Amino acid sequence: MKRFKPNTKMVPVPSRSIIPERDVNHSPVLEASHLGIEFGGLKAVDDVNLAIGRTEICGLIGPNGAGKTTVFNLLTKVYQPTTGTVLINGKDTAGMNTVQASKLGIARTFQNIRLFDNMTVEENVRIGLHNQIKYGMFSGIFRLPQYWQGEKKQHEKALDLLSIFGMENMGDVKAGSLPYGAQRRLEIVRALATNPSLLLLDEPAAGMNPHETAELMENIIKIRDQFQIAILLIEHDMNLVMGICEGICVLNYGRIIAKGTAEEIQNNPVVIEAYLGKQKEAKA
Repeated sequence: MKRFKPNTKMVPVPSRSIIPERDVNHSPVLEASHLGIEFGGLKAVDDVNLAIGRTEICGLIGPNGAGKTTVFNLLTKVYQPTTGTVLINGKDTAGMNTVQASKLGIARTFQNIRLFDNMTVEENVRIGLHNQIKYGMFSGIFRLPQYWQGEKKQHEKALDLLSIFGMENMGDVKAGSLPYGAQRRLEIVRALATNPSLLLLDEPAAGMNPHETAELMENIIKIRDQFQIAILLIEHDMNLVMGICEGICVLNYGRIIAKGTAEEIQNNPVVIEAYLGKQKEAKA
């Protein structure tokens, strides 16, 4: 039996992509080679190879249970791979933990939102900014001028980041009281606050209506262009994937079965079979 997400289907490539014409920096920010992991002898990810250019937007798609989030967990060092290597900005992440990998320039959002619900919107963003604090503990304890200067800069930076999604006036709102779509956007802002060179988005459009999704597409491109970073996203909304991704990798049963442009992927019979099953099976 083939696995698929309800209402997930391959859609025609938009006649007019919203990706602006530009020169792509293909210098790799991420290089994953022969990446794999086993759980109790079961290969959840097997021989995955990925290379993401420094300012590319790429999609990682596939049926439910294909191993997409597991790949993200390997790239961000939540899991240590059984086989293979991960290079971030040319540096091998072997043996690193999530904090060490983050310092190399990788940040992510999660399939299940992970915000601090009882903290304000601004406080959530400032958690991502903590590595950029310039004042020392002594200044913080005694509230010296360096502390107030640093706090002012942190506040301004948080509001600047929130303004990307039009959330700059929500700084004092409790994160847990936000609508689901706004919580998704806040999680992206918090990830951006860490100043990454590679941003991983795990189903960023989940729970969003079509209008919110269209705005998200524009904002993902805006983030890439404004911050000059690479973006790798997992998404079941094929309109989003086909509309903004310059390259797409398709994962099935832990292995990459296809790579290419949106047009190449949607016309690939192996990909169509992975999503929909063989035609004769569909009729059965």
